[in-house]
Amino acid sequence: MKFWIFICLLFCLSPLTARHQDVDTDDNEFAEFEDEEEFVVEPSSEKSSPSAGDTDRQTNKDTAPTEDIEEEDSTIETEDEEFEHFIDEDEFEGFEKDKSQPSKSKEGQPELKMADVPLQFRTNWDSFYVEILMLAGLGVYFLNFLQGKSKNHKLAQSWLSAHRDILEQNFSIVGDDGTSKEASSGTLMKESENVYALWCSGRTCVEGMLVELKFLKRQDLISSISNMFKPASDQIVIQVDLDHKVMDKFVFAIAQKRSCNKLHKEMLDLSQFTEKKNLDKKIDIPSSFQVLSEIMEATTAVLDKKVCTVLQKFEPCVEYIHFSDQYAGLKSTDDSQPTKMPQVKPVLMFVFNVPGKGKTKPSDMESVKPLLQMVFHCIDKVSRLQLSREAKQKAEKNRQKAEEEYERLTHSQRQEAAQLRREEKRRAEKERLLNEEDPEKARKLEERENRREMKRKQPKMKMMKVQG
Repeated sequence: MKFWIFICLLFCLSPLTARHQDVDTDDNEFAEFEDEEEFVVEPSSEKSSPSAGDTDRQTNKDTAPTEDIEEEDSTIETEDEEFEHFIDEDEFEGFEKDKSQPSKSKEGQPELKMADVPLQFRTNWDSFYVEILMLAGLGVYFLNFLQGKSKNHKLAQSWLSAHRDILEQNFSIVGDDGTSKEASSGTLMKESENVYALWCSGRTCVEGMLVELKFLKRQDLISSISNMFKPASDQIVIQVDLDHKVMDKFVFAIAQKRSCNKLHKEMLDLSQFTEKKNLDKKIDIPSSFQVLSEIMEATTAVLDKKVCTVLQKFEPCVEYIHFSDQYAGLKSTDDSQPTKMPQVKPVLMFVFNVPGKGKTKPSDMESVKPLLQMVFHCIDKVSRLQLSREAKQKAEKNRQKAEEEYERLTHSQRQEAAQLRREEKRRAEKERLLNEEDPEKARKLEERENRREMKRKQPKMKMMKVQG
């Protein structure tokens, strides 16, 4: 990437050098004519001494009669007098003799003056400085797009080739695109230039598993430059949809401390059912992780020795792990309260960071194979997990409490809607009373409205029959 930025700087500096050369050529553009003036032949000042015969001829020419010259002068004067009325100021108002007659050369032709062309109208490289910068930027952007696109494609293919054996051992169909009637395998779907998806199905206790390879936006020049100053990592997101009634009722998450607060605030099930918990010393996990748990019995069962070993070995690669039977995704961004219970499903979510901090190589995909093996270990662990009676009762109480909270919110919303409808109806009755032209009819409507208002204000009392 640094190579393309260096090329862009060279393109930007090239117009400046061209401008310097143009200034030199502009200063010397009349040098050609100066050289030609040096070769003008001047008349020789030295003359040969005339002979005696030549002096006689010259004296004869000088002593020639001047009558013919006087006649020519007289004819020229008469020709000028014939056209004097064309320059008469009385005949032509506003006529200036000096300005109307153009200056003429000795041969009688008007003198031509060359106009100076301004610098901004001259064709030089300085006039196309902005265009050159734009073309250079577009060229660098296009080259970066091709390079980033090809690198993301290579990373995706290298991940699939490294993990194909494990996936085919656990699923009957690996890579179905869902477009054909018959199931197919081996298809890596390309959702964008930096996002690839792989769908797997055909395993007990599992409806399906979706693997998303979310690479950096290497095809975008601006994102590539920002990643140079603030490095980020490529991510692998694995979502496992379990069959219903396979997973016991509990919500659990373990995440890096930098992202734990965000998860607890944005995820709907984590904000409702979990709290931050401190684990026992027996569970050896790195100090950079934070645990969100609803039932500690399920948490200690999930974080067994194998899972803790993988967390210690791949501490920077594990962003978070989220198990939930009430998975509903992120909270709604709208300020309005939900009107009904969200649709939930049992889900196991894994988010892993690819090592390299943005400088990932295709050979690095082989090193994250233990993370996928941990995913299948957790699937088997959760499907076989059986909680105690007390843990199940606690989980059931938490879910009933959540349902009552939703019912209370929906009941208050229904009451507000009914109150708005009554106010709208009362407003319509008042407008009808004001628009009524017949005074007798308006009086009856007003009396009816008053009786209805008084009846509404009276306290409600129950009638009880007393037997004697």
